[in-house]
Amino acid sequence: MAILIDDARWPAHGRLWAHLVSDTSLDELHAFAEAAGIPRRGFDRDHYDVPEDSVARLIAAGAEHVSGRDLVRRLIASGLRVTARERRGR
Repeated sequence: MAILIDDARWPAHGRLWAHLVSDTSLDELHAFAEAAGIPRRGFDRDHYDVPEDSVARLIAAGAEHVSGRDLVRRLIASGLRVTARERRGR
């Protein structure tokens, strides 16, 4: 049972963004995000997008820093991963 965060490497809106996920449940993820002050609009089907300047604060709040590869591997293993095909509605 962990909240995971990867490195901020994805550019958008003039910033770099990281992913915040749970390897247990979306309820756990939403509760962590709410407690950390992350707006719900940052949620995208199976993760929150969080700006680079929030990463250290989220790790201090209890998120486990992992590589992007490990984050995806653990998200898939949890059964919470939403695939690109599912995103397209196929």
